[in-house]
Amino acid sequence: MVKYLTFQASTRLEPSLNKNQSSAFALTLLLIASLLAGCAKDADDSEEASELVLYRSAQSGMAAGNYKDAVTRLQTLESRFPFGRYAEQAQLEIIYAYYKSAQSEAARAAADRFIRLHGNHPNVDYAYYLRGLASFEEDENFLTKIFPLDPSKRDPGAARESFDDFSRLLRRFPSSEYAPDAQKRMRYLKNLLAESELHAARYYIYRGAFMAAANRGRYVLENFQGTVAVPDALAIMVEAYRLLEQPTLADNSLRVLRTNYPDHRTLDEDGVFEADRSVIKSQKSWLNLLTLGIFG
Repeated sequence: MVKYLTFQASTRLEPSLNKNQSSAFALTLLLIASLLAGCAKDADDSEEASELVLYRSAQSGMAAGNYKDAVTRLQTLESRFPFGRYAEQAQLEIIYAYYKSAQSEAARAAADRFIRLHGNHPNVDYAYYLRGLASFEEDENFLTKIFPLDPSKRDPGAARESFDDFSRLLRRFPSSEYAPDAQKRMRYLKNLLAESELHAARYYIYRGAFMAAANRGRYVLENFQGTVAVPDALAIMVEAYRLLEQPTLADNSLRVLRTNYPDHRTLDEDGVFEADRSVIKSQKSWLNLLTLGIFG
């Protein structure tokens, strides 16, 4: 009785369709479903096409050397299609665009973001490499291209950061295709950092801060073995310890210098040490004063 009553109620509320009506209704539903699917497909195709247009436009900008425009387009692509097909690639290429447009700080920030979000990405080693490159060339400007400025006399902060970036790349990805170039740049940076320490040591002798000069020389000896700065560091240590009237330390440094670098410019034919005249305090020229110590 329950089933019957229910069936009767159902029949009264929703009268059954005859065969022709059922066929027409099914056809209508199929047509509506097809139209909806077609609209969804058109929307998907349009969205993918828009993303592709933005990506190709950014690529064209980079190929033409218009990196700032490429950055703008890559940022637009990433904001409009954060989960799109080219989103991760855009995040990676924006690092390169920042680097090429001399926006070192922005390039490092973009690299840090990519490494944090995509630590297991197959091209994450490229992000480490680009971060090192951005720091490597940060202190390059139009003055360094016009005037022969000694890079060891500039602030070594960017060089030290670049050295650390390349070190991380080699530790994590020793077999990376970027590893050989990173190693070459690290050798250059190591010599540059050592020369920067020597420049400071010479300045300390010039100013009469002999203990500080000796400490700088010892720091080079302990941390930059294999660089061209080592013999000069030993010579600075000999001079500084003599000026401090510490003959034992001076003689020990001189012995190491004679044994390993007998042809050093501070040693005469008999191995007698002569102080480097370039660090002796002298009167500054007018060119040196006008250029704040850069020339003259």
